[in-house]
Amino acid sequence: MPRVVLLGDSVFDNGAYVLGGPDVATQLRRLLPAEWKVTLLALDAASMEDIPRQLTPIPADATHLVLSIGGNDALRHAELLEASIGVDVLARLADAAAAFAPRYEETLASVHGRRLPLLACTIYEGNMGGSLQKRAMGAVAVFNDRIQRAALRRGIPVLELRDLFTESADYANPIEPSQAGGEKVARAIRNWLVGEP
Repeated sequence: MPRVVLLGDSVFDNGAYVLGGPDVATQLRRLLPAEWKVTLLALDAASMEDIPRQLTPIPADATHLVLSIGGNDALRHAELLEASIGVDVLARLADAAAAFAPRYEETLASVHGRRLPLLACTIYEGNMGGSLQKRAMGAVAVFNDRIQRAALRRGIPVLELRDLFTESADYANPIEPSQAGGEKVARAIRNWLVGEP
């Protein structure tokens, strides 16, 4: 019996943001064939240092892993979105991404080390609005470049969350997924698991 394990942050553990509606894991269970099991180990507000604790309870019968991590790590540099635009801000963003990269590589390697099919997710751009949204889009692209390159080096497929979270209704607030956004994530994971485009 196949079992998918969801690791990471509130992209999957979004129950607190769906106003009593189904979280991503519940929606995924509804979309998958009956023989599939779904295990949610992701935790709201998790960052890369939390992944080792999530790996410990992975069930022995797990067959697939999905990882969404890095968004909260990138948020630690949110002050750059408010800074005056200039070379210094770009240099600081480059420094932040350079520090992020080896930590993400190590995290991805630890999950990939389980030797199970793995899907890695990028970071979505949030729903900030106005000029702050444009700045967030640019900053997220820098971190996502590191995620995509790390996954590519290991031959790990990537779920591009920016292609899913395209409407304000996909967000429950500026940075958390709504039930509608969660459904898009669940459908994309389901399609990866059952081999549909």
